[in-house]
Amino acid sequence: MHYQCLIIDDEKLLADSTAEYFNLFGVKTAVVYTAAECRAFFEEHTAELLLLDINLGDSSGFELCRELREKTEIPILFISARSSDDDKIIALNIGGDDYVQKPYSLSVLLAKVKVVLKRYGQSVNPSYTDGRLTVDSHAREVSVDGKPVKLTSLEFKLLAYLIQNKNRTVSKQELFEKIWEDKFTGDGTLNVHIRKIREAIEREPGNPEYIITVWGDGYKFVGGAS
Repeated sequence: MHYQCLIIDDEKLLADSTAEYFNLFGVKTAVVYTAAECRAFFEEHTAELLLLDINLGDSSGFELCRELREKTEIPILFISARSSDDDKIIALNIGGDDYVQKPYSLSVLLAKVKVVLKRYGQSVNPSYTDGRLTVDSHAREVSVDGKPVKLTSLEFKLLAYLIQNKNRTVSKQELFEKIWEDKFTGDGTLNVHIRKIREAIEREPGNPEYIITVWGDGYKFVGGAS
């Protein structure tokens, strides 16, 4: 099942009341209370945004964020009673998108979440499937012949951007600026990531059918119906 928001917080009363409020105002929200429950959640469900507490009963929200960032790029908003600048800096440096201090106003938090969801929804790349290759933009998952394929967050972002621009040659310079946000990224770095993606999704990586090299320019994603 797909949710717009997942709350991960061991303060059950607060988490439940926040989820109830969000659902009341049209933001489909689920709640888990531990890192283990979060992992189990993503085995069966997807979410577009996470509200993550730092202090979890079985783990640290920081550690869980690092773990999640290896698999997904969905927005993560930390919610915590901790107010030190160090905590805020750590949260943002490890992949958090924002830091909301407890106690929070439900209406203000909801407004913030809706803004992030809107921005995220506008930037999400389209999903793709052709019966063999499936790229799920919401779940940030890729499968080939029904079997999951592991890509890093950056590799997924690169593949999704090429799919978004399907049948158009995307220059290396554009990929450097849009994916790495760095116009000075070297060809070698890009080539390595393209090779890894091909090894994951192509029948014959040396003779690709999805990601085609346009010599002297860049790459083009081609495929069947999506």
